[in-house]
Amino acid sequence: MSETAHPSRDKLVSDLKVVVADAEELLKLTAGQAGEKLSDVRTRLGDRLSVAKERIADAETALVDRSKKAARATDDYVHDHPWQSVGVAAGVAFLLGLLAGRR
Repeated sequence: MSETAHPSRDKLVSDLKVVVADAEELLKLTAGQAGEKLSDVRTRLGDRLSVAKERIADAETALVDRSKKAARATDDYVHDHPWQSVGVAAGVAFLLGLLAGRR
């Protein structure tokens, strides 16, 4: 449900996870390097990565919660108004059939 509801948000979360993974790999690869400036940069990068991971997890949790709420609301509506839901579904299917028939 979340992928169809908010594809750009899902893509953003996915891209951020890739960036975090790449940054972690960079930290691991530079672990043997010496130097005060490099050590300082590694420390700051590690701190920022921790914050980024927390924010990504929070955003993902919020996205999942909103998707579940939308699914529940849709389910409740369909149970409260079954014939209207069938009519809407039939209308959408008809329009999709017209569009598919044009090709």
